[in-house]
Amino acid sequence: MNTMPPPRGGRPAGWRPRPGPDQPTEFIPRIDVIEHDNGADQPTSELYTHRSAAEDDTAFVDDIPYYEEDEEDEAPPPPKETGRKVVRTIGELFITAGMVILLFVVYEVYWTDLISAGKQNQATSSLDTQWKDTVGDPGNQRGTHYDLTEGQGFAKIYIPALGPDYHFTLVEGTTDADLDIGPGHYKGTALPGEPGNFAVAGHRVGKGAPFNDLDLVSSCDAIVVETKTDWFVYRMMPKAEERASWDTSGKGTQPRCKGVKIGGAYSGVVGQETVLPSQGDVIAPVPHQPEAKLQADKIVKLMTLTTCTPKFSASHRLILHAVLTNSYHKDPAHPDVTPTELKETD
Repeated sequence: MNTMPPPRGGRPAGWRPRPGPDQPTEFIPRIDVIEHDNGADQPTSELYTHRSAAEDDTAFVDDIPYYEEDEEDEAPPPPKETGRKVVRTIGELFITAGMVILLFVVYEVYWTDLISAGKQNQATSSLDTQWKDTVGDPGNQRGTHYDLTEGQGFAKIYIPALGPDYHFTLVEGTTDADLDIGPGHYKGTALPGEPGNFAVAGHRVGKGAPFNDLDLVSSCDAIVVETKTDWFVYRMMPKAEERASWDTSGKGTQPRCKGVKIGGAYSGVVGQETVLPSQGDVIAPVPHQPEAKLQADKIVKLMTLTTCTPKFSASHRLILHAVLTNSYHKDPAHPDVTPTELKETD
């Protein structure tokens, strides 16, 4: 055997009896000290008491703070915050929607303006080159001829009342692509200086916004159109509330308003009005009377400008009607001479 037997004379040093089933393996007997109030010495038998293993085991455990889990003592779960979550979710949606709207406004008002400004500059440069190449051409003296190509410039518009720098190149057509370049001519309507209704559409917000301040134009204000060979001066007709006193104490007495008010078949035409998008008869030769048949010498030379209203909406159309009051033929020898009406900036 590999183990050594215990010495006969006694037990080996450090020997301890194996614990029985009722005795804890690592039991430390508890000694209670009895304190007396009088502090007198007491016999050892009275000062110290010895408890059984079972008692001491229980007492030892009882001395350690012990917290028993009790389902009834558990903290109740937090109340459902359904209402608060709904409000927070709705708030986040509103913030997101606001950001989307803000980005759209920035895109529509500023970014598209930059894009359209580039297209407008190209159209103007191309038109200037075309006009320069034909200066002195004898054919130009026989009348105005237009190169009406979709999306291409053929004339220029000035509205001095909107500032000395207000001018845009007019393009042929009124599609979205055409109006991204600048104000567009309604195909099929009259051309500058011709009898009938020379009709032009333009954006009011974004995409260059050429007609953003169209509502600020007043009766008798000049709208000047430049072509390769001529200058045409249209003036806005009287507003509905001005017609009654126009010839007596109104603007009609001013020299520059001469010929602005017209009668006959045009007696119902006013300088400014708001209509529904479906009322396309405002660009008829006689506005609002598309079926009107007039003799050639009775047809007035009108100009109509159309744009959306109110701003940031397409629910209605703002309409301006103007009548031709003057025209100037360009002198090839003095191409820099411009009409005096371009100085009417007040």
